[in-house]
Amino acid sequence: MARRFRGSDTYKVDAKGRVSIPAPFRRVIEASDPDWKEGLRPNIVIVYGDAGQDWLEVYTMKAIEEIDEQIEDMQRGSPQRLWLEELMHGQSIEAQIDDDGRLTLPQKLREKIGLTSEAFFISAGDYFKIWKPETYQDKAGARTRKLAAQYDDDFDPRSLLPTRSRG
Repeated sequence: MARRFRGSDTYKVDAKGRVSIPAPFRRVIEASDPDWKEGLRPNIVIVYGDAGQDWLEVYTMKAIEEIDEQIEDMQRGSPQRLWLEELMHGQSIEAQIDDDGRLTLPQKLREKIGLTSEAFFISAGDYFKIWKPETYQDKAGARTRKLAAQYDDDFDPRSLLPTRSRG
């Protein structure tokens, strides 16, 4: 199984748009870039989406290659494939993590999500999201609290996971 991102944290963004990537995230990025080796900068893909998306999604090279393969398996010309091609290819950029473990976010991406002095990183399995901390609390945090309110206090969220047959 591929390595997964875990955890969340807030980091400072400097005037040039540089932000430190959490150290455990860097190890996953390096391990998931087939072209990376000691002394080289690991590559990632940042998907910034359309105007309604308030966060950036950051994919390892392995994760984005898996998505690319899934898109290639879709019916050419289908509305679903066209939509995913536009999102994952047309509304994304390739970037590198610098030698100090920082990512430089272009100004247009910082402006898109309102990022100024801090960035909130949160894991999502084989990718992670970058949010303006206040936006995350207002939108994603509120969504999570709303979902959690549907269940009793002793509810185990793991019960939502599908069962696997062990054969």
